[in-house]
Amino acid sequence: MVTWDDVVAYAVTLPEVAESTSYGTPALKVAGKLMARLRSDAEGGLAIKCSAVDKVALVGGDDPAYFTTPHYDGYNYVLVNLELAQPDELFELVGDAWHIAAPATLRKRHAI
Repeated sequence: MVTWDDVVAYAVTLPEVAESTSYGTPALKVAGKLMARLRSDAEGGLAIKCSAVDKVALVGGDDPAYFTTPHYDGYNYVLVNLELAQPDELFELVGDAWHIAAPATLRKRHAI
């Protein structure tokens, strides 16, 4: 099982990632841009920025850790049930979210 604290511990090792808030919930931002947020207990899950291709693959796959809701239709975010997520796969998504959200100048300075 992965916890929010595990996600934060990994994410803050990436350049210019900081804990923040978004919609009143804990969030991770790179250079001030949202890359993930922990949804409220009532909503459930972690919302993490991803490519449209990854979202389709994750939500359409067999892994019950990944899902979406109508609210996220048209947005490149996938929802993650942290209790079901595999750490390696989730941390890869965090790295991908960094690449998507980070400004181009930051990505150029840090080839990760």
